[in-house]
Amino acid sequence: MAPNVTVDELSDNLREVHDIEKLADKNGRYLIYPDKKYPELEPFEHFDRGQRGDPKKASLFDNASKVFDVTPHIGTEIHGIQLSQLTDTQKDDLALLVAERGVLFFRDQDIKVDQGLEFGKSFGPLHIHSTFGHPEGYPEVHVVYFDEKTPREYFDSNSASEGWHTDVSYEVQPPSVTLLKMSIVPPTGGDTLWASGYAAYDRLTPTMQKFLEGLEAKHSAQRQFDDAHSNGHINRREHKETTHPIIRTHPVTGWKSLYVQPEFTTSIVGLTKHESDAVLQFLYNHITGGYDFQVRLKWEANTVAVWDNRITFHNPIFDYLDVGRRHGWRVTPQAEKPYFDPNSKSKKQADLEARGLIEKQ
Repeated sequence: MAPNVTVDELSDNLREVHDIEKLADKNGRYLIYPDKKYPELEPFEHFDRGQRGDPKKASLFDNASKVFDVTPHIGTEIHGIQLSQLTDTQKDDLALLVAERGVLFFRDQDIKVDQGLEFGKSFGPLHIHSTFGHPEGYPEVHVVYFDEKTPREYFDSNSASEGWHTDVSYEVQPPSVTLLKMSIVPPTGGDTLWASGYAAYDRLTPTMQKFLEGLEAKHSAQRQFDDAHSNGHINRREHKETTHPIIRTHPVTGWKSLYVQPEFTTSIVGLTKHESDAVLQFLYNHITGGYDFQVRLKWEANTVAVWDNRITFHNPIFDYLDVGRRHGWRVTPQAEKPYFDPNSKSKKQADLEARGLIEKQ
């Protein structure tokens, strides 16, 4: 068991019962930044419910009005399913589907925050951020809110390509299946991009794949800690750096995925700074330029994206700050500590074997 905060803090008695979507619409910025310190996260054994999923995903597909892949390598949109009403079997199938497709899109969703928390808990312990603000009574809810009053220093001084990341990858056991609902969208802009870590690995040459397999990289929260300090907020935990494999294996699919990104990855273990910077910059360019393994979502109010942080990268586009505001909330379950299995396969290899084009190995 790995509680993120004490049980009494998570009790319903201490939650304020309010609709944060209406709160955002009425009040705009509403987050609190408590000065409470949290205990460090404890290790836990993770079981991925995608292991129980039906390869045909019948519980989802048979009850949907429309299902289609948005691009060949990543992204599937499902209509006619309400995430607030999923059965356990449907959650198992969803976990398997998102492990294969990377990100799923659902339109016209009625799911509320408390239902989203229950959804998230079914996939793993909910992550509580060490520095970000949250709605009062909801420390596990990560809020997205930007508008015309948002300070522009960060966005004006950084390229949009630097925004690619996987959420809180500096944790020892980073997130897996993640849910984000957008309740307020600007009249135009504010899209989000996702990229496939599976395809990013497959697009590398065999020589580069072999070089990266077994290497590890450091992931750091230092920038977020520095931002909190500069804004007068505390760091609620002390942990800020972890080492993870550059190529990780997904526990459900058994496929290899690239696992570095410019937001939190800082260096490669065992290489000089010059070598590390050169390799990481190559990999970042590989991700940002991978238009053939990316998908772009144009949000509508009440759209939900569910993605697997273990095998995707994502990047919100801040092109709307002059024209409107954007508000959503995210629930972020944690999963296993990233690992690399040298016997695991690439998605491309698995696909070719399934089609009988190469022999199984």
